[in-house]
Amino acid sequence: MFIILMPILYFTTYVILGGKSEFASNQLAIGVCNVAFGAIISVFFSVSAQTPGYKAQQIYLVNLKNGHKIGFFHAVLRYICFIIAGFSVIGLMLCFFRKDRLNLHDILTHSAAVSKKIIT
Repeated sequence: MFIILMPILYFTTYVILGGKSEFASNQLAIGVCNVAFGAIISVFFSVSAQTPGYKAQQIYLVNLKNGHKIGFFHAVLRYICFIIAGFSVIGLMLCFFRKDRLNLHDILTHSAAVSKKIIT
């Protein structure tokens, strides 16, 4: 989130709106920044199955049904479910109570972050 969302927030806050007080009072700008972030990470997931943060950690986002990368609209749905799951603490903490380590947004969209298995 930091690599993608922070530049969007900074640009919106200081270049477009002119300061933090204007940004803090403008819910439309905050919403547009989050929608832009969701669209950008959805493109990353649909093209390469990785965001820059996932790439640094060698993690891939795959469809649990077929093992392939997810499509753009599937990634958008996953982001929406992530936002909804964020409203409940249990939605984002579910992975600590499950053997398969899936969170609510993973379960609802049949997707999961996986690491590449290296055979030696």
